[in-house]
Amino acid sequence: MQKLPKTIEWVNGTVRIIDQTLLPKKLKIVECKSADEVIDAIMKMKIRGAPAIGIAAAMALALTAKSFSHEEKAFLLMKIQETAKKLMESRPTARNLFWAVDRILNVINPNKSSLEIVNDIINEALKMADEDVNINIRIGENGEKLIEDGDSILTYCNAGSLATVYYGTALGVIRSAWKKGKKIRVFVAETRPQLQGARLTAFELKREKIPLVLITDNAIGFLMKKGEINKVIVGADRILADGTVYNKIGTYTVAVLSKVHNIPFYVAAPISTFDFQSRKEDVIIEERSPYEVTKVLLKYNITPKGVKALNYAFDMTPPEYISAIITEKGIVTPPFPHNIRKILEK
Repeated sequence: MQKLPKTIEWVNGTVRIIDQTLLPKKLKIVECKSADEVIDAIMKMKIRGAPAIGIAAAMALALTAKSFSHEEKAFLLMKIQETAKKLMESRPTARNLFWAVDRILNVINPNKSSLEIVNDIINEALKMADEDVNINIRIGENGEKLIEDGDSILTYCNAGSLATVYYGTALGVIRSAWKKGKKIRVFVAETRPQLQGARLTAFELKREKIPLVLITDNAIGFLMKKGEINKVIVGADRILADGTVYNKIGTYTVAVLSKVHNIPFYVAAPISTFDFQSRKEDVIIEERSPYEVTKVLLKYNITPKGVKALNYAFDMTPPEYISAIITEKGIVTPPFPHNIRKILEK
């Protein structure tokens, strides 16, 4: 097995990330020396996936803190708040980004010196990155119990190591099942328009020699009807208290098809993805550039000039379509409002 490097790391006061826009052709580590460079990487999807951009946000705040560590405390705190605001405006749907900003801001003790505040922020960001890896491994260990020898599993988008610091959520479950010796096959949906399935998930699985078949998004229903797929597992960008899941556009379609064909539909996500305050009407579904739709990977035009396109990055899957949510604390089954609260008490 060829081990992937970590998606994001803090190295000698800089943030190093895998530039995912270059995959699968090139595995390149790029260095971000400022918060603005990290924010640009988030917006351009050089780094993506809810857990990964959460850690990126924490490290962006650490970079800002480090840059102004010798300034007066009031100026330092102002710059940290400015970075926090920019981060929260960068990608509005993924809960982990907001969770990470809140967690970093909560470690700031205004009674401490500037240097102490900076050290607290950097240490918290590093702690969060380490926690993410351990959380993903626990998600994998919990979720693999739902996978049986001989399963053919569909996954959508990329909820793998590349969407986290390391190991992954949905792919973490698949990795753990494979490591347990379970003979499985993975159907990878290409995931238009950014092709995260074809470019990233296929890259991860092939690298680890886990059997996979790449399919077009519009082949999913046909393959389910044929009995080729018997389980589905996806990640999540935000989960509400009632079990409503926000994930890559097309997830809702897959969930509906799973329900029609009586196929278990599992969601794998850390507790940091859960949002206990927001209502459905509060959640902003990100709309990205129409050029991501009218051009393949922003390079090749596939439509006549002047054609308008809608490009919602995420959709909403109601809880009644979800069989279980796999977390680091255990597996949550319906009724979700009660059982989500219950698992948090563990």
